[in-house]
Amino acid sequence: MKIGGFQKTTLVDYPGKVASIVFSASCNMRCGYCYNADLACGKVTGANPDVVLAQLETRKKYVDAVVITGGEPTIWPDLPAFMQRLKKSGFCVKLDTNGLMPERLEYVFQNRLADYVAMDVKAPYRKYAEIAGVLLDPDKIRESIELIKFSGIDYEFRTTVAPGLTEEDLGEIALQIAPAKRWFLQPFQPSPTIMDPAILKQPWLTTKQIQAVATKNAHRFQTCQVRGT
Repeated sequence: MKIGGFQKTTLVDYPGKVASIVFSASCNMRCGYCYNADLACGKVTGANPDVVLAQLETRKKYVDAVVITGGEPTIWPDLPAFMQRLKKSGFCVKLDTNGLMPERLEYVFQNRLADYVAMDVKAPYRKYAEIAGVLLDPDKIRESIELIKFSGIDYEFRTTVAPGLTEEDLGEIALQIAPAKRWFLQPFQPSPTIMDPAILKQPWLTTKQIQAVATKNAHRFQTCQVRGT
């Protein structure tokens, strides 16, 4: 696994825990609104997983958990081995994923390698390829959503409200996911490092509009909130 970054401490990325973050390099999507294009495209200096694991061992006094995010971690065949080493060291493990590789998620769940999983649900199925920036099979996303919901592992779904998504689109996403434990909506934040600056020409929803969607769909989830406000 190519590791493109390491953050020693976070108080917000793993609910209820102090964690470190491991950023895997490269992604199998090309979302125009992605704020870390170099990481997603693999244009980073890779860190040795053994070195990162050694660093994590020295942090066990301070952190309870490790968040593995990306890029997209599931593209790496040796991800399960890395997660297993974290579990053996006593860490809780949270996995962030875009859900495009359900077979890898299924292996993680069957072997109890994650304690929490967060899946980014990008768009309604009919617009998924447009928002994700690659040709894909929406059934892969559908399969991952169902796997996560019935995995027995704690989880959340989240949607960054990218330029071009409408309130109707968000309503469709809610129906794709529901019923489920948690759905978090995140307003789009412009950044000079986004994947495709051309998307800034498209309209995007205000926080007030996003909140209205969350309120309308709250009955479908145990938790339905707007983050980053």
